[in-house]
Amino acid sequence: MPDRLNQNFSLKGSGMRTVLFVDDEASVLHAVRQLFSDDADMRLLTASSGEEALEIVRKEDVWLVVSDNHLPGISGIELLERIRHISPTTGRILMTAHADLKTAIDAINISEAFRFIVKPWNNDELKNIVHEGLDRSVVVRELAHCEEGSISSIAQAIELKDPYTRGHCDRVAEYASTLAMKVGLPEECIVHVKYGGWLHDCGKIGVPEAVLNFPGSLDEPSLKIIHRHPLWGADVARQAGFHPDVVKMILYHHEKYDGSGYPYGLKAEEITIEARIVSIADVFDSLRTRRPYRAACTTDQIREIMREMSDTFFDPQLMELFQDIAEEVLNENALRAATHRRILVG
Repeated sequence: MPDRLNQNFSLKGSGMRTVLFVDDEASVLHAVRQLFSDDADMRLLTASSGEEALEIVRKEDVWLVVSDNHLPGISGIELLERIRHISPTTGRILMTAHADLKTAIDAINISEAFRFIVKPWNNDELKNIVHEGLDRSVVVRELAHCEEGSISSIAQAIELKDPYTRGHCDRVAEYASTLAMKVGLPEECIVHVKYGGWLHDCGKIGVPEAVLNFPGSLDEPSLKIIHRHPLWGADVARQAGFHPDVVKMILYHHEKYDGSGYPYGLKAEEITIEARIVSIADVFDSLRTRRPYRAACTTDQIREIMREMSDTFFDPQLMELFQDIAEEVLNENALRAATHRRILVG
């Protein structure tokens, strides 16, 4: 296990973070060089064709590729697809002046691009997306080479983007693995559930902090970004080589038992049992903590909301098994609060 993976783990990662921009217009590459000229911890490479870009990726340790779609020879989508096979941990972003739906869908489905940028770009937006893409590449690289004790540290580093969720991933992993044991899942599955609990929100590495920490109702574009975080997180886990069960937990943890969830609207047993378990643990802990858009719920409110969500959001049989776990946590919390009040008064 690398020494750098410790409680002080940082999304800055280690080494020079290399980004490759691919475009056949010299003026575009010149503008990109100017835009990123002050990024001291980023190494910028450029290529004017897909073939040249592939040669660079084969020789260099490229963390992120940003490619125009309309290139001489192979298209940007085809280039990113080839890079996905040559260097699975390299992040991929497609840039195009033609923002049609088919191109966007192909970018996601064929090349598994992390983002889709439309020309002409906004400089601040492009810089933010590139930096988010680099952070995401750091997570993929670290997860691909870490052991169990480090997974939690990486998840905690991601949580730093959203101070309201500090400690959330550890608690979700604890509640979910406890429920998995009560269900009687095999030991290997329980380990997978723990990993899924730790990493369920790792896709938030691709969500801007302004969206994560917005103190009110989100508009439609921001909601669409939030609704993509399970897809981004599953892609991170898949690239890092995690078991398919862990990938599905990350992908499905916002699906609901009645089919009203996202990203696919799956229902009941279409959602893996591990993902149904993590979903219960996730919502339970979320209700107990303050968020930018609401205060933490009271103990009675948590009981009532969780009860109302059974049969709709949650698998009712799993919820029945979770009741004892929830009550133990809520009672411990109430006892801790009462003790704190006595200390203050006394």
